[in-house]
Amino acid sequence: MLPANRSVFVTVGTTKFENLVERVDSLDLLRALRDKGYTKLIIQKGNGTYFPSVIVPKGQTKATTEGVEVEYFEYSPSLASYITSAALVISHAGSGSIFETLTAGVPLIVVPNPLLMDNHQVELGEQLAAMKHLVSAAPDDLLAAVQSFDASRLVPYTKGSAQGMVRAIDRQMGFAL
Repeated sequence: MLPANRSVFVTVGTTKFENLVERVDSLDLLRALRDKGYTKLIIQKGNGTYFPSVIVPKGQTKATTEGVEVEYFEYSPSLASYITSAALVISHAGSGSIFETLTAGVPLIVVPNPLLMDNHQVELGEQLAAMKHLVSAAPDDLLAAVQSFDASRLVPYTKGSAQGMVRAIDRQMGFAL
């Protein structure tokens, strides 16, 4: 049996990612989440100019739509409590948000921002998806990713030691023997 409060937390981090917020502001996505047993959707929308208005009436920041409690906000001093209390996180593919969520052991769908230079988010998302730690989806594929999402297929992430990276940097800089 599913817990009574199964929340989904969506975060764009410290940037704006209008496309992700717009994709989440969808009755189809909300229904897909509800059909998966989620009961609450919390959106951290960042400093973008797009405000959810499909699943939350204009001028409000909270509502119950399609049987799902929905709320959004711009920023919070810390997202840790939102992440750790979520049953699922949908996030931009920034490394901080990814590793905070994976370390907390919360299932994760990442949506790389294709507008970023060098597209490091795509590379990171694809690599961690290939390792089965998360699901990575382009903004236009988010609904399908949610519909097919199965947390039991994910491989738990184990935080590694940074010593290998430190040695590699030392070698590159000429510090290592």
